[in-house]
Amino acid sequence: MRSSLNVVAVSGSVSRPSRTLTLIESTLAALGEHLPLQSHIVELGQIAPTLGSTLWRNQLPDALEQQLRLIESADLLVVATPVYRGSYPGLLKHLFDLIDINALIDTPVLLAATGGSERHALVIDHQLRPLFSFFQALTLPIGIYAAEADFKDYRIVSTALDERIALAAERAAGLLGARPQALRRIA
Repeated sequence: MRSSLNVVAVSGSVSRPSRTLTLIESTLAALGEHLPLQSHIVELGQIAPTLGSTLWRNQLPDALEQQLRLIESADLLVVATPVYRGSYPGLLKHLFDLIDINALIDTPVLLAATGGSERHALVIDHQLRPLFSFFQALTLPIGIYAAEADFKDYRIVSTALDERIALAAERAAGLLGARPQALRRIA
């Protein structure tokens, strides 16, 4: 039996450094304050060349197949994306096009996004939630949105953002603590 939760985070950014990756790392650290966890980050930028040239799951090289299996086996999935022209990147959608249609049923998903301004904040509810509803995943009611002004040199400088991350982590921990199957997996 595992003694910690398997938390897999997906960074939808193709650049490094990235505000989206910073948001993920901060979120994972906050989750770690509440839950025993093992985390893994799938960075879209690292898998983009191979992912972009793969049309079907059976064409995936082993390294990319392993990344998809990590996503599919997560006890908690954290998905963060930059917002480009009002939505998440097409390559992030392609990644989830390759995920087994039944793999994320009842998997808790914490959604997050970064954008240039507050006007992109609705991407979480209007773009990401429908994607994970298709998979029958359990998106947490709270999401984390961060604007460019919340960062300086790829570090979080906003107290309000730190508080949103802490609240999301606390609520995710509360949900996972109430889930019998999660408790059995980490017992």
